[in-house]
Amino acid sequence: MQFAYRGKDNTGKPEQGRVEAASADAAAAELLRRGVTPLDIQPHEQADDPLARLRAIRMFRRKVTLDELIVFCRQMHALTRAGIPLIRTMRGLADTTKSERLSDVLDDITDRLEGGVTMATAMQAHRDVFSDLFVAMIHVGENTGQLDQAFERLSAILDLERETRRRFKQAMRYPTFVVVALLAALMVVNFLVIPQFASVFDKLGADLPILTRVLVGTSDFLIHYWYVLLFAVAAGVVLFRQWVAMQAGRERWDRFKLRIPIIGPLLELITLSRFSRNMANTLSAGMPVTHALSVVADATDNAWIAHHIRDMRGGIERGDTLLRTARNSDMFTPLILQMIAVGEETGAVDEMLVNVADFYDEEVDFGLKRLAESIEPILIVAMGVLVLILALGVFLPIWDLGRASMGN
Repeated sequence: MQFAYRGKDNTGKPEQGRVEAASADAAAAELLRRGVTPLDIQPHEQADDPLARLRAIRMFRRKVTLDELIVFCRQMHALTRAGIPLIRTMRGLADTTKSERLSDVLDDITDRLEGGVTMATAMQAHRDVFSDLFVAMIHVGENTGQLDQAFERLSAILDLERETRRRFKQAMRYPTFVVVALLAALMVVNFLVIPQFASVFDKLGADLPILTRVLVGTSDFLIHYWYVLLFAVAAGVVLFRQWVAMQAGRERWDRFKLRIPIIGPLLELITLSRFSRNMANTLSAGMPVTHALSVVADATDNAWIAHHIRDMRGGIERGDTLLRTARNSDMFTPLILQMIAVGEETGAVDEMLVNVADFYDEEVDFGLKRLAESIEPILIVAMGVLVLILALGVFLPIWDLGRASMGN
C-alpha cells in the first residue's frame, strides 16, 4: 500500500511525497534508506479508479514518450556527473517524474539495482521503453566507468531522432490534410449528392452514360454495404499487421517503402543517417565493431537495411574490412565509401562516420524542405482527375437531357 509522508532530507530541506511499502514501519525504513528523516507518515487512501485498472493492462498502458526519455537522459547525465549515488538518483527521478509509466519503470530498475544487477541488465526487462541501442550504450558506460558520457550520447541521439520526426511530420502535414479533405469530400458526394441525382435520373427514365452508371453503382454499394467495406478494411489491416510481424514480411515491406517515389529515397537517407551516427557513437564508446554492428542493426527501424548491416558483420567476422563489407552492401555512395576508407587508414572510423552522418543530415534537411513541394503537384493532379470524373458523371446526363429537350 501507499503512504503519504512529510520529512527532511540530509540538508534539512522539507520534503513530502508518497512511498510504497507494506507497513508504516517499512515506509519509515525506506525513507531513512533514501536519506529522508520522516516527520509524519499516513496511509494514502486510493480511490477505486476504473481508468487505473484499465491502465494496468499492458495494451492500454501509456507509452514513455521520446521527450520523457530525453529529459531522463539529461537528468541522469547531470546527476551521475555530480557524483550522486546511482540508486539515490534513480529513486529521486522516479519520485519527481510526471510520467506514471516511467516512474514505475525507474522504481523497478532501482529495485533490481538493489538486488545486485547492473543497470543495463535491469533495463533489459523493459524493452518497450529502452531500445537495444540504449541498453548497449549503458552497458559500455558501466564497464568503462563513463556512465555520465553514455547518458550524454544517448541524449544527443534521442534529441536528433525527435528533431527528424518533427520535421518529417511537419513536411507531411499539408499532404495529409489534403488527402483527408479529399476523402471527406468523396464520402459527402457518394452519400449525399449522387443519390439525389440518381433519383432524378430514375424519374426521367433516361439512359445514363457508363461513367454515371459507375458512380451511381459505387454510391449504392457504399450506402447499402458500407459495413462490408468496413469489415474488409479491418480484416486487411489485421492480416497486414500479422504479415509485417513476420521477419520475411517485414523485410519485404520495408524494402517496398524504400522504393516509393519521393518518400522512399528520403526514408533511406534518414535510416542511413541514424546508422552512421549510432555506429559512430558505439565505436567511440569503445564497443567492438562486430558487436556495434549487431546493436545498430537491432536499433534500425528498417528490417531490409538491418539485414544488410548484419551481412556486414558477417563479412567482418570472415576477415573482410569495414570498407569492403560496406561496398558489398550497395547502401553507400562512393563519397561515403571514400570517407570510410580514410577512417580505416587513419584509425578514426568513428570520426569519419560522424562526417557521414552530417552529410546525410544535410541531404535529409534538403529533402524534407522539398517534400511538400514535390507531393503538391501529384495531389493537384489527383484532385483534378477526381473532380473531372465526378463532374462528367453528374453533368453529362443533364447535358444529354437538355439537348434532348431542346431537340424536341
